[in-house]
Amino acid sequence: MLFKKKGLFDEEDAMKVVEIASRENAGEIIVMCERITESARRRLWDYARGVQLMSDLTGDKREVRVEILEGYVSDRIRGVEL
Repeated sequence: MLFKKKGLFDEEDAMKVVEIASRENAGEIIVMCERITESARRRLWDYARGVQLMSDLTGDKREVRVEILEGYVSDRIRGVEL
């Protein structure tokens, strides 16, 4: 899933992304933003690590890949606007 945010991507935005991604069972989270805070970056990585740990405990083969594209937000690419 692709999430776009013009301006600063903060921890509140990261919590929205985690909520949407967990509801959709997304295997990939891509965040496109101009700037991102360290707490938001940590929240996304913690979610991905948590999913991996839970899948190890339950025996599932589930993984979430997180990619952060910082610096430019394209209007041509479709994604969830935050």
